[in-house]
Amino acid sequence: MKRPNPTSGMRHVALYVADMGAAEHFYVELLGMTVEWRPDANNVYLTSGNDNVALHSSPEGYDTSGDQSLDHIGYILETMQDVDDWFEFLRANGVKMKTEPRTHRDGARSFYCLDPDGNTVQMIFHPPLAGQS
Repeated sequence: MKRPNPTSGMRHVALYVADMGAAEHFYVELLGMTVEWRPDANNVYLTSGNDNVALHSSPEGYDTSGDQSLDHIGYILETMQDVDDWFEFLRANGVKMKTEPRTHRDGARSFYCLDPDGNTVQMIFHPPLAGQS
């Protein structure tokens, strides 16, 4: 069977969150996403214009030790300097950092931080994705 046309990349992530207000503050007020759709108090869909992050209130008794695991989600930045600027901005706003910014051997530069639910978020400049390959 012939492979279908290629995808447009991964542009949607859905996360369970313990505190909708804290999660929305992180993604909207700090990362600059906008609310695309809020069907009810337990769900909100956010966008940066070319992606979609769905925040869903964790069901009562939700067990985070299940089989599914998420290593991290990443946000693409346009320049190396953006990485350092975002690091300082998020740190100044009380976001817990996992790493300092560093340049990788492939020319990318990134750091990792945590959202209010402990999901790892990578802020990354990656030359091919920033149109600088």
